[in-house]
Amino acid sequence: MIEALLRQKTDNIFIQLIRYTFVGGFAFFFDFSALFILTEYCEMHYLFSAVFAFLIGLLINYKISILWVFKNRNLKSKHNELLVFAFIGLVGLILNEFFIWFFTEKLNNYYMISKSISAILVYLWNFFVRKFTLFR
Repeated sequence: MIEALLRQKTDNIFIQLIRYTFVGGFAFFFDFSALFILTEYCEMHYLFSAVFAFLIGLLINYKISILWVFKNRNLKSKHNELLVFAFIGLVGLILNEFFIWFFTEKLNNYYMISKSISAILVYLWNFFVRKFTLFR
């Protein structure tokens, strides 16, 4: 069971979801850290730093996802696959920005709490859309 979960290529959506959760957590660490550093130490507005931080997480997520999470690839061209992956990520970025803004500005949460809520919602969007468009 552990071997299947960690090493074997699989089409099992539950194993892929578990792996994607680990990958997402890893990418989220860099996204979350970059958001904090850019906002607090570089004094960027939190919505601008959220864009750069999200892009760092997106690139990490893509690389590890194609290596470990998803077995099948629908597109033969890696360039086109990256473009579609990035487009889905762009929609995720728009959602991310909206959720961070909404939870911070409208509900008066600390921006890092807003980011945490946003991350969960965008994670679900990213996994299911990528799974059913790119990696069926």
